[in-house]
Amino acid sequence: MKETIAPCTDTRLQEKVPLIHYQVAMSQPETHLFEVTLRLGGYNASTLDLKMPVWTPGSYLVREYAKHLQDFAAFANKKPLTWRKISKNHWQVETGDVSEVTVKYRIFANELTVRTNHLDATHGYFNGAALFFRLPGFDRQPIYVTIVPPRPEWQVTTALPAVPEQANTFFASDFDTLVDSPFEIGSHQLYHFDVLGKPHELAIWGRGNFRVQQIIADIKKIVEVEARMFGGLPYERYVFVLHLFAQAYGGLEHKNSCSLIYQRFGFRDRDKYDRFIQLVAHEFFHLWNVKRIRPQELEVFDYDQENYTSCLWFCEGTTSYYDLLIPLRAGIYDVKSFLNNWGKEVTRYLTTPGRKVQALSESSFDAWIKLYRQDANSGNSQMSYYLKGEMVSLLLDLLIRSHHDNQRSLDDVMLKMWQKFGRDEIGYTPQQLQQVIESVAEIDLSDFFKRYIDNTDELPFNQYLEPFGLQIVAETEQEPYLGIRVSSEHGREVIKFVEAGSPAQLAGIDAGDELLAIDGVKVSASHLSDRLKDYQPNDTISVAVFHHEELRIYPVTLAFPRASKYLVQTVDNPSDLQKQNFSGWLGASLTSMR
Repeated sequence: MKETIAPCTDTRLQEKVPLIHYQVAMSQPETHLFEVTLRLGGYNASTLDLKMPVWTPGSYLVREYAKHLQDFAAFANKKPLTWRKISKNHWQVETGDVSEVTVKYRIFANELTVRTNHLDATHGYFNGAALFFRLPGFDRQPIYVTIVPPRPEWQVTTALPAVPEQANTFFASDFDTLVDSPFEIGSHQLYHFDVLGKPHELAIWGRGNFRVQQIIADIKKIVEVEARMFGGLPYERYVFVLHLFAQAYGGLEHKNSCSLIYQRFGFRDRDKYDRFIQLVAHEFFHLWNVKRIRPQELEVFDYDQENYTSCLWFCEGTTSYYDLLIPLRAGIYDVKSFLNNWGKEVTRYLTTPGRKVQALSESSFDAWIKLYRQDANSGNSQMSYYLKGEMVSLLLDLLIRSHHDNQRSLDDVMLKMWQKFGRDEIGYTPQQLQQVIESVAEIDLSDFFKRYIDNTDELPFNQYLEPFGLQIVAETEQEPYLGIRVSSEHGREVIKFVEAGSPAQLAGIDAGDELLAIDGVKVSASHLSDRLKDYQPNDTISVAVFHHEELRIYPVTLAFPRASKYLVQTVDNPSDLQKQNFSGWLGASLTSMR
C-alpha cells in the first residue's frame, strides 16, 4: 500500500522542537511484520539517538523488545544517512545539518500476550514500548501516530484521541502516554456503552462462548463500585481490549484502557466466568492503584533498565485483594463464592514453601529476576508479591475494621492514598505508605511491617479472622507425603517440582526427572495419589526415574500426610459481635454461611 502521512500542525510546538510522527503499516500481516516509519520535522542536531524500551510499565521484566527489530534504515531527502548501533537497544543516526529525517524499520510480531505485539491475517495488536523508539531529550514532546490498515474493513481502537479530519491518526501528549496506549487493529467486535456519564468501549478479538451483554452489564457494575470507592472516574473515556485465545490468561493496566487475554471457552462455567470478572476488576482497579497512585521509583520511568521498588506488594497484592472483593460488592457473585475463592488463594499461599524463604518486600524488589523467571526451585525459594500481598492486605483490612467497628477499612487507605498521592500523581515512598495505613488504623504497625512484609513470619490468619467469626481449616491428604508434583507431557510423566526438605528431595529425586515406577510397577501422574494410599508413613518405597536419560532407582521413606487444602469456615457458636463484624465487612449474615 502506498505510504501517506498527512501533515500535522500543533501551535504549541516551539520552532526548534521536532515534529514526531509515526506511521504503522502492515501490508502483509501474514508475515507478522509491522512496518514502522518515523518522520521528524524541524530536527536541528548533528546526531539522532533512538532507543527501544527494554520493558513496559506494569510488567516488571526486561523483555528486550529490540530483539524483534529488523531492516533499520535512515534517510534525509530520500538519501541514506549513516547510522550505527551503540548498544542492544540504542541506534544513532548521523543527521549532519538536515532538519527532515525519516527512519524506517520493521518489528516481528507473533507473540500474543498483553505485554507484546501480535500481527496475523485477522488483526494487529501492539504495545508502544514494544514498537516505538524513544527519542532521548524529547520524552515530553507530543507524538502523532497514523495507522495504515492492510484492508479497508479493518478498524482501529485505542485510548488515544483521534486527530480530526485525518484518517486513523492519533495524538499522544508525550512518550509515556504513547507507551500507555495499546492499539487493536482489525475486524474485532466493538461495543460502546456509557457508565456514570462517560463513554466506554469493549473491543473483542477472537471467537468464544461469551455473552457480550452479560459481560458489559458486569463491567458496568465493576466500574460503578470502584468509582464509588475513589469518588468518581479520573478519565473522559476508557477502552477494554479483550483477546480470546486457547487457555491464555492475563491483563495489563493502562491509565485510560486495559488489555485482557482470556481462554475463549472460559465464560459458560461459573467458576471460570468469575475468574474472568476478577481479571476485569483487577486491571480496572489499577487505573487508580499503580497508574496514578504509584511508588516514587515508578514516578519517572527509566525504559532502559529495571525500575526497582519494594512496594509492588501494595500495587499488585492489594489490587488482588480487591479483585476478589469488588465482584461481591457489585453483586456478581455471593459471599459463599467469595469465601470459596479466598480459600483457594489461602491454599495457594500455604502450600508454597517459598513463603518461608522470601520476604514480601524482597519479592517486590526482585520481581525483575524472579517472579517472571520461574524455574524448578522457584516454589521453594520465592513468594509471589501478588499472592502474599493479597494475604497481607486482607489482614490489614480486618485489623482496621476490628479496631474501628467496621467504620474504617482498607477502603479508607485507598481513598487517602488517592487524595494524597494519586490525584496529583506524586510518587510515595514505602515509609509514606506505612504512615497512611497507620493514620487510618490509628495503630503503630512497625511490628506488623517488620514481621509480615520485611520478614517471613507466618501470617496469623485465624487471629485476624476470629473477630469476624471465621477460621482457616486445613484438610489433610489421605496419602503419606512424598513431596513431588508430576505432569503428563507427550506420554512422559515429568516431575515438575520437588519440595525442599521432602522425602523425595532427601532421596535425590530431581525436578525434570521422568517418573517411571513405584516398587517396580508403572505409575502415572493421574494415579500417583492413589498409589501412595497403599502405603503408610515411614514405609520405604522404591521410586524409579530417568535422570538425564539414565535409569535410577531411589529408596524413599514416606512421611506423614500434609495439608493440601485450606477452607475458610465459620467458627462454632459465633457471638453477636462476630456476626455484626462479618455483616459489616461482607454485607451478609454469618449464620447463612453455615
